[in-house]
Amino acid sequence: MSRGVCLVIEDDEDIASLISFVLSKGGFEVHVAGTGAAGLEAAAQLNPALVTLDLGLPDIDGLHVAQGLRQISAAPILMLTARARLSDEMDGLSAGASAYLVKPFHPRELTILADRLCPARL
Repeated sequence: MSRGVCLVIEDDEDIASLISFVLSKGGFEVHVAGTGAAGLEAAAQLNPALVTLDLGLPDIDGLHVAQGLRQISAAPILMLTARARLSDEMDGLSAGASAYLVKPFHPRELTILADRLCPARL
């Protein structure tokens, strides 16, 4: 049973593949966008149930992407980033993130957060 679309906005292909693998196993239909602009465009088209968002994107800072996502989607945003300071997390939550996970992360952490943000429907 599909839990809906998860949009992964991540420019690192290895990390995007790991996130995709973990969330696909969790029942999501995963789509990947490698830039902020592509992520915003995909979010407008896909109506995602969950968005994972890197802050260090090549074109647009992830905080701005989060603000743009909030204008077009109510989907939970899980920020996955190397920015590990408390002020970074607070900025992310202020920009619209529902949860914040620092890289490197354990796949189980990702699964737990995805389950909390998007409980499986029976």
